[in-house]
Amino acid sequence: MTKSLISKAEIEKSKLNEQIIKETAQQVLKDFATFGIDIELPDTMEFAYDRLFEQLKIHVLHLLEVHPEKLSALLYQIDLDENKMRNPDVEFFHENEWISEMILEREFMKVLTRHYFRNKG
Repeated sequence: MTKSLISKAEIEKSKLNEQIIKETAQQVLKDFATFGIDIELPDTMEFAYDRLFEQLKIHVLHLLEVHPEKLSALLYQIDLDENKMRNPDVEFFHENEWISEMILEREFMKVLTRHYFRNKG
């Protein structure tokens, strides 16, 4: 069992932090732009997660159907663990939704980790 640097309570609290949300959205934009995929930054952070998720679902579905190799490269760039990419419940999640959820979760954790080390010293 590995111990997380950031407690579950801190993770949940950070999901309400507008700065963390904004930085997560910017991280998504940056990583997708590397592959020529435009993601729009939400106007307000209130529904940023939902807006990002809806955009990602569309792009991920397109990549799954047309450019699976580009999707693999994108997931590698984002640093997603392939074992986590296995959809545990195909009845409730479409593959593009599951992958989009994993992307957002990973990008969020990147931002939190940066904040943790920035504030540690």
